[in-house]
Amino acid sequence: QVQLVESGGGLVQAGGSLRLSCAASGRTVSGYAMGWFRQAPGKEREFVVAISWNGGSTNYANSVKGRFTISRDNAKNTVYLQMSSLKAEDTAIYLCAAPGRPWANVGLRSPPTAQDYAYWGQGTQVTVSS
Repeated sequence: QVQLVESGGGLVQAGGSLRLSCAASGRTVSGYAMGWFRQAPGKEREFVVAISWNGGSTNYANSVKGRFTISRDNAKNTVYLQMSSLKAEDTAIYLCAAPGRPWANVGLRSPPTAQDYAYWGQGTQVTVSS
C-alpha cells in the first residue's frame, strides 16, 4: 500500500506562487510515475501533470504549461509541484496520485484519467484571489 500526503496549499493572490509537496509512505514510489490532479467545486477531477519514475519525462495539461513545474526527489520519496503565475481559475483541491504498479508510464504519453491511478492523497486546498 502507498499512502500519499499533500501539503503546501493556501491562499495566494493572482500572479503569486505556491509549492506543493506530496510525501509518500508505506513503500517507495521511486519506480512509479506520479501525477497531480485538481478538483474545483462542482467540477470533475482534472489532470494537471505527470512525471516519470526518474523525472526524465513530464506531461503537462495545456492549462498549466509554462506556469507549473513538477519535480521529484526519490531519496525523500516526495513529489513537488511548483506553481507560478497563479490565476483565479487554478483554485481547486490539488491531489497527488500514484498508479497501481511501478514501471508503467501512466500519464506520460497521453492525458490520464483518474481511473489510471490506484493511490490518492487527501488533497490540499489552493485558493487564488483575483
